[in-house]
Amino acid sequence: MDDNEVLAERFEEDRRRLRAVAYRMLGSVSEADDAVQEAWLRLSRSGTDGVDNLRGWLTTVVARVCLNMLRSRKARREDPLDVWMPDPIVSADEIDPEHEALLADSVGLALLVVLETLSPAERLAFVLHDMFAVPFDDIAPIVERSPAAARQLASRARRRVRDAAPVRDTDPAREREVVEAFLAASRAGDFEALVAVLDPDVVLRSDFGPQRRSTLLRGARVVAGQALVFSRYARSSRPALVNGTAGLIAVPNGRLFSVMGLTIQAGRITEIYVLAGTERLRRLGPPPAGPRPQDQECHSR
Repeated sequence: MDDNEVLAERFEEDRRRLRAVAYRMLGSVSEADDAVQEAWLRLSRSGTDGVDNLRGWLTTVVARVCLNMLRSRKARREDPLDVWMPDPIVSADEIDPEHEALLADSVGLALLVVLETLSPAERLAFVLHDMFAVPFDDIAPIVERSPAAARQLASRARRRVRDAAPVRDTDPAREREVVEAFLAASRAGDFEALVAVLDPDVVLRSDFGPQRRSTLLRGARVVAGQALVFSRYARSSRPALVNGTAGLIAVPNGRLFSVMGLTIQAGRITEIYVLAGTERLRRLGPPPAGPRPQDQECHSR
């Protein structure tokens, strides 16, 4: 085995962890893969001369790449941050081993949306320290601050996360019942049944990609009305795990049309995240296998 093969083998040992770091930093699977690939390119060019801790070196490289991506994203984004939705990880009845590292520590869509409201430096400090136990002495050079200032960044981020990230139900059977009730009401076009399964202060965030305006709606009756607008897709929808928690996917004619992540508290839906941007969904790959939806219909977008 030559030096390049040894280097590639050592890199592969850390690939899943690096993807997990990048996904939490960026909320995008494709961008996370780009950041990890950039780390490999830099490693293959420079080698390990002078590198005492390869895992730490790779984590630092990925973090710097992600920080630059976040800063660029913040500079060019025109839509309000609270209607942006991260890339969901969709699975059928159990999480695919390929995605286990990405979803460890319950990295749900709600948490990723909160992380998107942080400054790039706050997000990096929080993710690296609180999720991956990277010391502040190592974080400080990445954000060009002192260790004490890096600690403050993480502390501010931690408060934001604690105040904004919802605490969801942890009973999968109960979550499934709520999802089934929501789906049944949508299929029946039953407005009052939809209102009944929604929390009075439910929030709906929908991201339709760059070609359509994204929306942020609040209140059970408003959200129920919006759900009825898209009820024609309910018959091609089925339950799925979205970032490891309750959700729905619409798959008319076997094509992934939308992904809906749900936050459920006390038996009611408190937050709904909808991603329906065609290009982003295409990058997620084919929908997970599942039972054929009832009354499958051909729908055009």
